[in-house]
Amino acid sequence: MYSIDFVIPWVDGSDPAWIETRNRYLENKEDGSPVRFRDWDNLQYWFRGVEKFAPWVNKIYFITWGHLPKWLNTNNPKLKVVKHEDYIPKEWLPTFSANPIELNLHRIEGLSEYFVYFNDDMFIINEMKETDFFKNGLPCDTGVWNVHHSCRDKTSTITDNDMAVINDYFSKKEAIKRHFGKYFNFRYGRDNIRSGVLLAWPYWTGFLDCHFPNSFLKSTLEEVWSKEPKLLSETSSHKFRNNMDVNQWLFRYWQLASGRFMPRSKKIAKYFPITEDNTAIVDAITKQKYKMICINDVAELNDFEYQKDIIKQAFDRILPEKSSFEK
Repeated sequence: MYSIDFVIPWVDGSDPAWIETRNRYLENKEDGSPVRFRDWDNLQYWFRGVEKFAPWVNKIYFITWGHLPKWLNTNNPKLKVVKHEDYIPKEWLPTFSANPIELNLHRIEGLSEYFVYFNDDMFIINEMKETDFFKNGLPCDTGVWNVHHSCRDKTSTITDNDMAVINDYFSKKEAIKRHFGKYFNFRYGRDNIRSGVLLAWPYWTGFLDCHFPNSFLKSTLEEVWSKEPKLLSETSSHKFRNNMDVNQWLFRYWQLASGRFMPRSKKIAKYFPITEDNTAIVDAITKQKYKMICINDVAELNDFEYQKDIIKQAFDRILPEKSSFEK
């Protein structure tokens, strides 16, 4: 079996030095919302979940602006702390957008050809195997089709921009001929109907985005950069998110459109938006209903501290012991 690395970025939105630097460049940009950067104080459960349920991981690349959680054991031999300046070309720094951070992952020194990219709101809560992420040397994914607002021209949404690139390089007709069983697969269940409805469209209309950790081949990132250096460089130069950007989903779509993936059911994980009532999140964690969950912070909350404690208590029921990544 090949070596599989995990990559996870993290930002301490309460760091005064980071806030001061961001504010110097902010100029009323959209990403100034505090919701995007508030800390749920649950990152330790990400590490505990990895150690308990995916102990086979080769290395964990922890990407940071420069700050670190106080409890993080940086001496753990599996942990590699990577600052933005360690891999992102200096002409694009500092950056406060996830897009340059993600688009340049292939530049991380030592990163395996096989890696899984997590956001810090994606957690492993049940036993996982290497084959949940890679099979036969290919990333596992759900190749179900979807519809975006526009798919052939650059518009006002990043996902549409990604799909415009895909339509420039890949023939949907040829992909269906070569990889029909990957786009229509029993693992997708009823979602095959969604793809069936879109079968008549002559071009790619989009893929189903599940907001789960993405399995990548490093060579995919290198290939896309070789084809579209100007586009990726332009996005990387943006300090904050820009509607003309592309993002890491472009790499995922590239793998899907090229057939460079193995079909996987989306039931492996579940996406939950955080709301005022997080009973479903607590239930999913404590009963370990899925192998992974994404708990996405997207809303203003009346009682943030209360909701934070509820979710932490749920994690603590299945992952009460410190991992070797904690001091």
